[in-house]
Amino acid sequence: LESQGTTVLHKTVSFAPHPLPARQFDRNTTEPISFYLSSLEELLAWKPTSDDDFNVATMPLANREPPLHSKRPRTLVCHDMKNGYLEDRFIQGSASRDPYVFYHWQYIDIFVYFSHHPVTVPPVAWTNAAHRNGVSVLGTFITEWTSGAALCESFLAGEAAAYHAVAVQLGRIAHFYRFDGWLGNIENTLSEAAVRNLPLFLRDLREQLRRDVPGGLVLWYDSVLQSGELHWQNELNEKNRVFFDACDGLFTNYNWKEEHLERMGAQAGERLADIYVGIDVFARGEVVGGGFETNKALRLIRKHNFSAAIFAPGWVYEHLGKENFLRNENRFWGLLAELLPTHRISTLPFSTCFCLGMGKGRFSAGLEEEVRPWYNLSAQEIQPLFMDQQATGGAGSWLHTRCSLQDAWNGGSCLLIEGIIPPDAGHVAVRLFSFQMPAPPKLFLSLLYKLEEKLPEVAVALELTTCSSSSFRVGAATRHQPQPLPTPPPPRPGSRPASGLSGAVGLVSPAALPVLPSLPSPRCYELELRDCALHDLSLILSRHQPGLQERRFSCRLGEIRVLDADNLCSSLPGVPSLEASQVLWHKGPGTNQLSLSLTLRWSYPPSQARCFRIHCQGMACPRGQVLPLPEQLLGVAHNTLSPVVSLAVPEVPPKESCHVEFFVEPVLNEGAAVERSRWGRLVLVYSDP
Repeated sequence: LESQGTTVLHKTVSFAPHPLPARQFDRNTTEPISFYLSSLEELLAWKPTSDDDFNVATMPLANREPPLHSKRPRTLVCHDMKNGYLEDRFIQGSASRDPYVFYHWQYIDIFVYFSHHPVTVPPVAWTNAAHRNGVSVLGTFITEWTSGAALCESFLAGEAAAYHAVAVQLGRIAHFYRFDGWLGNIENTLSEAAVRNLPLFLRDLREQLRRDVPGGLVLWYDSVLQSGELHWQNELNEKNRVFFDACDGLFTNYNWKEEHLERMGAQAGERLADIYVGIDVFARGEVVGGGFETNKALRLIRKHNFSAAIFAPGWVYEHLGKENFLRNENRFWGLLAELLPTHRISTLPFSTCFCLGMGKGRFSAGLEEEVRPWYNLSAQEIQPLFMDQQATGGAGSWLHTRCSLQDAWNGGSCLLIEGIIPPDAGHVAVRLFSFQMPAPPKLFLSLLYKLEEKLPEVAVALELTTCSSSSFRVGAATRHQPQPLPTPPPPRPGSRPASGLSGAVGLVSPAALPVLPSLPSPRCYELELRDCALHDLSLILSRHQPGLQERRFSCRLGEIRVLDADNLCSSLPGVPSLEASQVLWHKGPGTNQLSLSLTLRWSYPPSQARCFRIHCQGMACPRGQVLPLPEQLLGVAHNTLSPVVSLAVPEVPPKESCHVEFFVEPVLNEGAAVERSRWGRLVLVYSDP
């Protein structure tokens, strides 16, 4: 087995206690968790270990257009919900039935994870979800009240070495966990010595981040003044400008009026976009807007060309309740959409199955393999342009788009498009994604969809617009409606078509030519392009002939892919040898059932796979007989390590051994299944002491 690339590990069953560190693992379940640091002592003592690996973001920050550092108004979202680290702290996900999710990433540039713990390290699932969409993620360094004043005195009031050590540690933490910087928030009074060193500390932190984190940011919250007094200004002025000059931007307090914005224009000079004017969605105090009137505040901010910082948009979830959360979330962001520039995708390959990072069940290739609620933001995929958009197609057209948790191809949700084609219109169009990148010579596209009822007079197709490589003006766009390929392209070397039954729960492609009679495959297209750039991708629903009556339709999209066709021929990597660590044996009270916990580790290119399925099977050997145990799916991992928690395994007879095998199956972005020979495999042989 070892000569074939399989890892073989020999262990003796031992019940010696090996407690996992409480900071990185939940005490009740032993599941890995995200964490914060509670004191300056913890911060200065922090050193990464292998126990921290679960908290390292696996998704690199994607490129997008326009880039973050372009001189234009930006949008920041500051997430503050019940002091943080709720269900989102479970790195491998949880069984939360009605979790909070944020999925309007295409409208924002920066995401801040906020809590009232001194060093708030963003939970890794948030960083993965944001980075997939090209959004930078900041943690929070906060001090408050009397204890905060004492903390500040201990590192700011003395020599430069003290605040330098703090800056170095904050830079190292952002670098190791792969997030993008810090929001500094000093909400307590400072001594003369401490406030004198504060701008120097901010500059030092910014320099550390620039060395450790490409594109790293330090933002400052409008709180303490140059005098050391705690007094929120709701603007940039001479009392707090020294901190603005020392970092990358100012996040203002929320109680501003338009006269504050007018005064700030002169103060900011060329750095208008570096002022993030705060909007409290909970509308606490004397504020403009809030709630479903947040657009009033945003409109004033945009009028003066400032960036916006939307604080606590989870108001939709906390204040209005969980029952209609997705509908209210779409309504909230729909009211802001016209004031929020849409970002464009700027790299290929691109694929999405519209998963929100949650579901009532978990689907794979159209089959529901788990019937239970789940939540893991690392599983969230890129969402289309704003929900509830108006259709293009003439008077009387109507269109409603939303995520549906009732059906999926992969993950836990699909995109549901409902609408009306009016009698005098031939079609309706919904713009799904915007691009800004040079087109490859040959483009491959695929679409997986299902019409809710048989509508032979309604056709579904993709439309791609391109423009000159030197211009991204919509008026110069060329429209392409490619014809489907008669047969899907062959799978990449090392892969096979994904399985899924056409009559099963989930999405199928009604117009596809299946690889086998019972297996669906997506509708595939190829386009040859020359000297142009990709612009927009739309879905077209059309009637073959105009009718006397309007035609209602309901269409579910399960997956869309846009790839460079040349990359379809490249071979797939296999999963290298698995490793296992933290092997623990235990028996529950009142039972003789032997169970096993461990951590599996492997490596794989992050751009190739959307997730990994973890399988196991066992082999018991009582009195010399070999009894195989059935294979089971243990779970899904969204990084290259996975915990196995309390797995029941056969009791080992005296002087004999049993073994359990673990397999890691990559789930490719393009939907094809990886041949079993390329899965990772580890055999654990265990024996009685």
